[in-house]
Amino acid sequence: MTKIKEINSKEVCDILNSIMEYELAGVVRYTHSSMMVSGPYRLPIVSFLKEQAAESLMHAQLAGEKIAGLDGHPSQKIAKIKETNRHSIKDILEESLEHELHALSLYKKLLKSVENKSIYLEEYARAQIGEEEQHSLELKIMLKDFS
Repeated sequence: MTKIKEINSKEVCDILNSIMEYELAGVVRYTHSSMMVSGPYRLPIVSFLKEQAAESLMHAQLAGEKIAGLDGHPSQKIAKIKETNRHSIKDILEESLEHELHALSLYKKLLKSVENKSIYLEEYARAQIGEEEQHSLELKIMLKDFS
């Protein structure tokens, strides 16, 4: 008989708090970036960045709900945001891609921690990984014009 593996709630909550803090930083990053866009493509890019900010907030809330469900304590911190003072559309998109790739790595870390231990958390992590991969691909396509 196979022994059922248990999740390490503290480890999972720590990862989820990192995700929540990073996603909250994404709200600030994308909101700030949306204010800095100028040029002929401003409107669609501002709209895209505002959508990303709203989605980051939703992702932070989802992570916080998971923490609460595991009897953890959702953090009130926000991950450090690096200000480069570079605000060309290319720079904003590159920084956005870097942000999405880091978020992707956090969700993959979560998946590794819950895999074969919690179907619910595993499916949550996989869904978030899919979204972050999709955003990364969108940003890479948007950056093609700058190559």
